Amino acid sequence: MEEVREMIGYEIGSCMLGTVLVATSERGVCAILIGDDADGLVRDLRARFPHAALTPSAVAPEHLAKVARLIASPRSGLDLPLDLRGGEFERRVWRALQEIPVGATQTYGEVAQRIGAPQSAKEVGEACAANALAVAIPCHRVVRKDGSMAGYRWGVERKLALLKLEGARLGATVDLFEGH
Repeated sequence: MEEVREMIGYEIGSCMLGTVLVATSERGVCAILIGDDADGLVRDLRARFPHAALTPSAVAPEHLAKVARLIASPRSGLDLPLDLRGGEFERRVWRALQEIPVGATQTYGEVAQRIGAPQSAKEVGEACAANALAVAIPCHRVVRKDGSMAGYRWGVERKLALLKLEGARLGATVDLFEGH
C-alpha cells in the first residue's frame, strides 16, 4: 500500500459551466476541475494526487462559492491562496497566464516569448494542458496565432463560454481539438 504523503480535502458543487470540484491542501487551493460528472472529476483528482488521502466535503463552503463566483464573473478575482504543482517551466507559464487581463487573449507563441522561451510555443500548450486550476490559472485565454481556438482541458465549449463571458474578441474559427 502506498504511503499517504498529504491530506487533500475536496468539495463538489455546481457552477455556470457544469460541475466543479475544488480541492485544497494545507498550502491552498490545489485543484479546480470542471466537468459534467462528479465521479469523473474525483477520478481526475485521484490521478493528479495519487499519494494523497482525499477527503470529500472537507473544503469550506465559502471556498466553493468563491470559485463559482470567479467562474461566473472572472473580473471578481479569487482571493484564496493557490498551491501550484508543476515543474519550473510550467509555473513560469502559469504565472504569465495570470498576467493576461480578463477579456484579453495571447497566443501560445506570445506567452513563450513573454517567459523568455520564444521557441517553446508547443511546451506552453503542454503546460496549459497540465494546469489543474481551471480559471484561476486562465489557460482559456491562450489561442492559436491566427486567433482561433485550440483545445481546452475542460472542453473547448467551456473555453469559448469563458472567453465570451469575459468579452474577449475571438478568431473566426474554432477547432474542437480537446487537450490544451
